[in-house]
Amino acid sequence: MSPMSFELRDRDLLARIGKLTVRGKTLETPAFMPVVNPMILTIAPRRLKEEFGCDILITNSYIIRNHFLDVPNMELHKLLDYDGIIMTDSGAYQILVYGEVEVTQPQIINWQKKIGSDISVILDIPTGWDIPREKVEYSVDKTLERAREAIPLIEGSDNLWVGPIQGGKYLDLVEKSAKAVGEMPFDLHALGSPTEVMERYNYPVLVDMAMTAKIHAPVERPIHLFGAGHPNIFAMCVAMGYDLFDSAAYALFAKDERYLTVRGTLQFKDLKYLPCSCPICRNKGPEDLAILPRGDRIRLIAEHNMHVTMTEMETIKQSIVEGNLWDLVETRAKGHSQMTAALKRLSKYDKYLEAGSDGFKGRGLFYYDYHSIHKPEVLRHQEQLLGSYRRPADKSVLVLMSHPKNRPFNGNSGFKKLKMRVDDDRVNYCFVAAPYGVVPANLAETYPLSQFEIAIPLDHETIQSTAEYVRRYVEKYPHEHIVLVLKDTPMEEALLEKLGGLIKPGNIIRSEELGDGDTIESLGKLLQSLN
Repeated sequence: MSPMSFELRDRDLLARIGKLTVRGKTLETPAFMPVVNPMILTIAPRRLKEEFGCDILITNSYIIRNHFLDVPNMELHKLLDYDGIIMTDSGAYQILVYGEVEVTQPQIINWQKKIGSDISVILDIPTGWDIPREKVEYSVDKTLERAREAIPLIEGSDNLWVGPIQGGKYLDLVEKSAKAVGEMPFDLHALGSPTEVMERYNYPVLVDMAMTAKIHAPVERPIHLFGAGHPNIFAMCVAMGYDLFDSAAYALFAKDERYLTVRGTLQFKDLKYLPCSCPICRNKGPEDLAILPRGDRIRLIAEHNMHVTMTEMETIKQSIVEGNLWDLVETRAKGHSQMTAALKRLSKYDKYLEAGSDGFKGRGLFYYDYHSIHKPEVLRHQEQLLGSYRRPADKSVLVLMSHPKNRPFNGNSGFKKLKMRVDDDRVNYCFVAAPYGVVPANLAETYPLSQFEIAIPLDHETIQSTAEYVRRYVEKYPHEHIVLVLKDTPMEEALLEKLGGLIKPGNIIRSEELGDGDTIESLGKLLQSLN
């Protein structure tokens, strides 16, 4: 098999911007590859590259073999008039739709090598959606069997080979498939059979499938999500670490006069405006397209769909560079209720997302609602606070304070005044602040504890999460005494409930301003009583 070059350039969450090199041609990932049927060219491949920026496309080697098997010296790039990277599927989709194909695996592997495919797929057995587990087990085992049988057939080939992952909604089978095929010498991997899941809007199931495959596949190899073509799901799928996507949705949706947007799909007949700035939509209105012959209208809608798709990939890559991909995922998740459900499901895997993220990208953070508490920065603060952080050994009294308005919290004039006037070396001063929980005063200037903005008022889930983080800190680092200096807000009430019997009633001071005289006097007297 061809030695593959896959160079990592940037990352955020599990997303990565990479440079994939095959046969001297280079592709930046994440990348979308339009499905091209050589018998029905909705948009010519040359135009896809030159006008839309598609440096890779995918076509079906089985269909090409059925039509061009007897053509001497058949060469794929010449057939499609395309000088970019071409990936070929093996006919597995036809197995999913029709139940079988009239070709053997050795035949389709040799055909893909013969016609000059750059990235090729073995003849796997796709997993259907609504089928018994026994049949899913068969598709997994048969695909792994074919993967092993393919290895001697593809040895020495100068193109890249894909080891498919099957298992459908049965996550233990997805794990089994990913681990087993990951031990084989394939260049890339691909999660098979998600199309029917997406067609049914089962996006939470897609998240479980995609994350299970990603977690157990070799991290150094690019991974492809078969059949993912709606721009609305790209940000989330890239965040889960997927590098390549393919679909014919741009053309199939256009055939039904469906107009793609990053928030969902619109029926062309319902459009009074064209909410897009692509070349098609800037130069024409709905009324202009409506009077065209249907074939011309379909072609232009397909071109719009392709522009939207490619633009979203650029938007995602910029978000990776800026380190705010989670924000984009949250935004796109509002486009459909099941996408929001998928975001909730993705939150279960927040530790994996955190592990893939850089620690600092030089930008402040925004927290919008409870979805944002799963951002890597929040989790990383908790891990460091409860792991590598060590509280000052000479501090026996913990004073937890409602945070002041301005940041950094330890620069607040009221806090400085309180600390100077009380003047007690036993005190470990910490602020309570959503979404982080405890912010030790001596860490308040470190990233991201002073470089964030959060939407007020706080929602219930954010309040409960913050209070829980405080409880963990208090239990992790016992002090002889704990004192609370709190405002009268829902956050503080939740905190009192979480801490329960850990706080003596007399150790609670109500205060709206840390530096006011009553607060300073009350804290000073309380600390003296704790001698």
